[in-house]
Amino acid sequence: MSMYLFIHRKDLRTNDLRLFDVLRSANMQGLHTVILDPRLIDGRLTIHSCRNFLLQVIRLVALYRQQNRKLYLLYGDPAEVVSAIADVHPLRLTAVHADYTPYALKRDARMRHAAETAGVVWLSEDDRPLADLADFQAFTERDGPYKVFTPFYRKWNSYMRQFFRPSTEVSLTDLPESAELDRTVTERFALPPLVIDALQSLREEAESSLSAPEAQLERFVTSGALAAYSSRRDSYADIDSTSGLSRFLNTGALSARQIYQAAVGEEGSESWLRQLAWRDFYLYQAVYHEDFFRYEQLYDLGQLSDRYFEVWASARTGIPIIDAAMTQLRETGELPNRLRMITAMFLTKNLLCPFPLGEQYFRTHLADYDNTLNRGGWLWSSSLGYDPAPYFRVMNPVTQSINHDPEGHYIRQWLPELSHLSSRDLHAPRPEAIVDLKASRARAIEVYRTIVR
Repeated sequence: MSMYLFIHRKDLRTNDLRLFDVLRSANMQGLHTVILDPRLIDGRLTIHSCRNFLLQVIRLVALYRQQNRKLYLLYGDPAEVVSAIADVHPLRLTAVHADYTPYALKRDARMRHAAETAGVVWLSEDDRPLADLADFQAFTERDGPYKVFTPFYRKWNSYMRQFFRPSTEVSLTDLPESAELDRTVTERFALPPLVIDALQSLREEAESSLSAPEAQLERFVTSGALAAYSSRRDSYADIDSTSGLSRFLNTGALSARQIYQAAVGEEGSESWLRQLAWRDFYLYQAVYHEDFFRYEQLYDLGQLSDRYFEVWASARTGIPIIDAAMTQLRETGELPNRLRMITAMFLTKNLLCPFPLGEQYFRTHLADYDNTLNRGGWLWSSSLGYDPAPYFRVMNPVTQSINHDPEGHYIRQWLPELSHLSSRDLHAPRPEAIVDLKASRARAIEVYRTIVR
């Protein structure tokens, strides 16, 4: 009897998966897996982003068990796993949701080759963007893709009003019964002890929070936080002003469609939904602009250096809001969006450090890390990429700190050694500050003018 293989990646949920519609229609027994790729997790088991991913994986295993289905966790090269399963099972179809990073494209090309070599159909479908990007691009009637957010956003809004595809009602329990994966495969690609230990350490937390994504979404929409989002979103000292959904959205524990449907039409939703448009904009760039992931190769960054990178990363710049933010990031994996922009622009502009160093640091420390969205943010802050901040825009971190947290609650929380200072003095650069903000701003404008000319 023919079978299909479905591989979870950035879609760690059991409902509203586009390919589940296809798999139900196929009417075949299925094998469902998560393949833990050594290239993505080895040496990273303790960092915030990997632990969040593994937390959602364990939660997904529990959801499968709750619905009387089996999810196999395998460890190994994904292409080799596909080949091995095809060798011992009558596979007819291998299905995945698409990803767009350079590594993902190479990995999926190898997986597709492995499947088709075995006579198995390879099916990849977009599921991450809110808008169907191919259909959206046709809707624009443009010769080329957008490079600037504002016209993209206007067209995106029009497209969403007319052609938004709502969440599918097909869930895991609507699919045919699961098949049993051959023991030779489970033994060959068994999880190593370090991975087992990492998963075990998260099991209690994962299994006690099966409804956490949906509960967090409902809380944000119904508690008044969504209605107040526009006025409070930059108040990074107020944790209730953020949705807290990014770690679920970026791992696919919630779909963008579920979030959009819950919020659209609600009071204050327009400002927050604009953030989903920014997410689609960066995913769109990843699909339609091959330079998106190699922008640093298009410019001469020779005037930049890593001189101050370690000081920035270790929260020793002497600029209180920068050091408070970098402390929070290191200790918790969390960082409000405005502080991501402030710290990124300070590193790339005031400290004249190449953006890939900061991008990589965020990659290893953000709990809600997403390659495409992280890169988009760093390109914007460094005045590169598509619709970047103008080269002459250099956020003053002290001004930002005063404007968005006048009493300095955030700095007092993360730098308690400064909590004795008055609100007036708390925001100011410390005597040991590594750069003068005014002079470094002038130097940044001079340097970036030559880089982006």
